[in-house]
Amino acid sequence: MNRRNMPSICAIAKRSAILALSAALIAPSLPVAAWAQPVGLPTMGAASAAELSPMLERSLGEAIMSQGRRDPTYVDDPELSQYLTTMGRKLAAFAPGAVPDVEMFGVRDPEINAFAMPGGFIGVNTGLIVSSGSESELAAVLAHEIGHVVQRHIARGMTQQNQNGMVMLASLAGALLAALAGGGGNLAMGVAAFGQAAAINRQLGFSRDAEREADRAGFQMLTKAGYDAEGMSQMFSRLMNASRLNEGAGGGSWASTHPLSIERMSDVQNRVRSLPASRHIDSDDFWYVRAKMRVVQGRDAVSLRSAGQQLQDEAQALSGVRQSAAYYGLALQAFQRNNLAEADRYWNLATANGRNSAQLAKLSVDIALARKDTARAVELAQAAAKRWPDQRALGIGYAQALQSNGRHAEAQDYLRAKIKQWGSDEPSLYQMLAQSEERNGKPVQARRDLARFYVMTGAFAAAESQLQQARGLSTDFYEQSQIDVQIKEVKDKLAEERQLLERFKSG
Repeated sequence: MNRRNMPSICAIAKRSAILALSAALIAPSLPVAAWAQPVGLPTMGAASAAELSPMLERSLGEAIMSQGRRDPTYVDDPELSQYLTTMGRKLAAFAPGAVPDVEMFGVRDPEINAFAMPGGFIGVNTGLIVSSGSESELAAVLAHEIGHVVQRHIARGMTQQNQNGMVMLASLAGALLAALAGGGGNLAMGVAAFGQAAAINRQLGFSRDAEREADRAGFQMLTKAGYDAEGMSQMFSRLMNASRLNEGAGGGSWASTHPLSIERMSDVQNRVRSLPASRHIDSDDFWYVRAKMRVVQGRDAVSLRSAGQQLQDEAQALSGVRQSAAYYGLALQAFQRNNLAEADRYWNLATANGRNSAQLAKLSVDIALARKDTARAVELAQAAAKRWPDQRALGIGYAQALQSNGRHAEAQDYLRAKIKQWGSDEPSLYQMLAQSEERNGKPVQARRDLARFYVMTGAFAAAESQLQQARGLSTDFYEQSQIDVQIKEVKDKLAEERQLLERFKSG
């Protein structure tokens, strides 16, 4: 998003917590379901005297996400976030009706799952990405979830839940209020809120009519966006098989929380047959992101060994981009173990025959930085950022390389340019800018930009603290007046979130 000026604290606050709601609504050992859409049940009182407005729904999502972003299962990875959100917005462009800005984000969980939450936030488990046999299969599930958003199933469900669901929602709101009172940085409180949100979901599920509506809207988006219609049929079949295998084992997969009936399968298959044959060519990004998520979702030695063996098998059995992606995954795994020699070896195998990608380029920069070869890192990052100018991970890598080389003035200029381009989607840019400004003797501006980072990640108390420090360090009356306005905006945003959560708490 190009902007002539840096956004205000208030503008940032409006989009502050977009990427963490889904993480807030799952727990590793609990099944994840979508918000209910039952019919004819009591409303939740104060917070639902009328149907939940889109603005209120969005605000509720942002309020929960400001805590969810601290969940350890949230995948804070620019490559994944950009890939998923680009796919989501491509699909949403063909939605049969108005749709809010769709925000996709990853959740570190091997279960095959994805879920829509209030305000257009959609969480995607790493297990779903790794299990997808094609890009169209992944897009089919995301299109279905966007279908729930378009049809406002989440909002309708939240205003038609049973009393038990309302008690749990009120309890979640109370936990979030407690976290805000503690400054927004209490990880334990955030995790407690996630568990309560997951408990709410266990009680709820979309109706059959809602699932069919989401199927049809999703199918329309999938085909109009250029994906293979067969991808939906193939993914539904894969999910039904996975659900049967997990039956009785507490699987909690997508097929369990979005029950796939024979009627739904038949409807999708009939729609596929009614269309002319088409062929979507999977993007290279899909295969590299898929390989990366296979590594990312590993939590212990056993799962990491299993991931490594699967990548080895794929590297031996496959060819072309899929083989390269497998070697990339192995290089990434070696890099995470700090085995840089092995990472280099697999990276060279991944780039054999001239194969290259933005993901491979970013890993080469990371390896150079790990070797403390900052000059080489700058050279590699600069070339990669020029070749793939829209890849945010490479832009971040180039700024990191400049900083590691002590070139903070250049890093500041570059980061400011990227903030104009990506600022609302990449909070880390403000954090990095603050680091360079501090090193370059600009402590007031550093604290103001660090406050922007904290606002975007929902840590309002920390943002206020940085702004108060900035005001104390400033000797310029005009600048102090600007900071006073920013402090007021942060306080107002915090008060708005508290008021919203109080409303749901008393529902």
